[in-house]
Amino acid sequence: MDNRDVWVDHAKALGIVLVVYGHVMRGLHSAGIAMPETLFRLADSIVYSFHMPLFFFLAGLFFYQSIEAKGPCGLLYSKLDTIVYPYVLWSLLQGLIEATLADYTNGAVTYGEVFALLWAPRAQFWFLYALLLCFLLAIAVFCLSRRLLLPTTIVMAILYLSSPLLPEWALLRYLTDNFIFFALGILGVTRLRDATVPSGRQVLAMLGLFVVAQSVFHGVLGLHYGDQGLWSLLLALISIAAVVAVCRWSAPVAPGFVAYLGTASMAIYLMHILAGSGVRVLLKVAGVDSLLVHATVGVAAGILLPLLALALAQRLGLRYLFAAPISRGLPLPARRAVPRAGG
Repeated sequence: MDNRDVWVDHAKALGIVLVVYGHVMRGLHSAGIAMPETLFRLADSIVYSFHMPLFFFLAGLFFYQSIEAKGPCGLLYSKLDTIVYPYVLWSLLQGLIEATLADYTNGAVTYGEVFALLWAPRAQFWFLYALLLCFLLAIAVFCLSRRLLLPTTIVMAILYLSSPLLPEWALLRYLTDNFIFFALGILGVTRLRDATVPSGRQVLAMLGLFVVAQSVFHGVLGLHYGDQGLWSLLLALISIAAVVAVCRWSAPVAPGFVAYLGTASMAIYLMHILAGSGVRVLLKVAGVDSLLVHATVGVAAGILLPLLALALAQRLGLRYLFAAPISRGLPLPARRAVPRAGG
C-alpha cells in the first residue's frame, strides 16, 4: 500500500467513529440513561459485528510492506514503539484515573486490575494487546515461509468457527477471534492495490448486501454479535467489504478532514473513553438526562477532545504521548530477507 491509498484512512475514520459511538452508548446504558432497550441492543450488535474486525483487516494490509522494508526484527521493534509503549502508558494513565474516581464512574476499577495489564488487558486496550499478538504470529509465520500464511489462515478460520468449543484463555481467544481478519488483510493487499475503483452501482449493491446480511443475521436468524461462528464470520466479511467499497469510491471527493480523522484514529482510540466518560459525568452533575444530548455531546467529545489534545501535543512538542523509540537501544540482528513463496 502507498500514499495513494487514502481510502484506508477513510475506513479508519469510519471505524473510529463507530468505536466512539459504541463506547459512549454503552456508557450511557450502564449509567442508567433511559433509552429504547431493543433499539440499543440492535445498534450495539450491528456496530460490534464488524468495527473491530475492520481495524484488524486494515492493519493486515500494511504488514507485508512493513516486513519487507524493516525485516522481522525491525518490524517487531517498531511495534514495541507504536503498540507496546502506548498500551502500557495509556492503560496506566486511564486505569489510575478510573480507579481514583471510581465513585463517580460506572465501573469499580481497582488498582490491582490496572497493574495486571501485562496479562489482563482491560477496557479498550485489549485491541492493542490482541493486535500485538497478531503481529507476533504473522512475523513468526513469515520468518518460516510466506507459503505458511494461507494454511495458518485456514487453521485460524477453523478455530474461529469452533469458538464455542474453545477454552476461555485470553491469549488464545485474542488470536482465534481476530487473526483471521488480520491475515485476510495481508492476503488481500495485492488484489486491492490492483483492483479498479468500484462504480456507484457497485457501491450501492454492496450497501444493499450489508443491509440484507445484517437483517438476516439479527432478524431472521435472531443472532447477536457474540454468537460467534460461520454466520458472524460471513457478516463481518460482508460488512468489511462494504466499508472498503464505500471508502475506495468516496475517497477522491470526501473532505480532507475525514482522512485526518483516520490518521488520528490511534490518538482518538487511546483517549476517547476518558473524554466521553468525563463529559457524561459533567452532564449528569448538571442534571442533564436527555439521551439525545448525552449521545451527541459524548460522541463529539470522544472525537474532538482527543483531536484537540493531539494538536496541543504537537504544538508543544510532546513527542512521546502516543509512541516512543523505546526499541532504539535494542540490538538489531543483521537483516534477513523474508522467505518467498518457494522458501
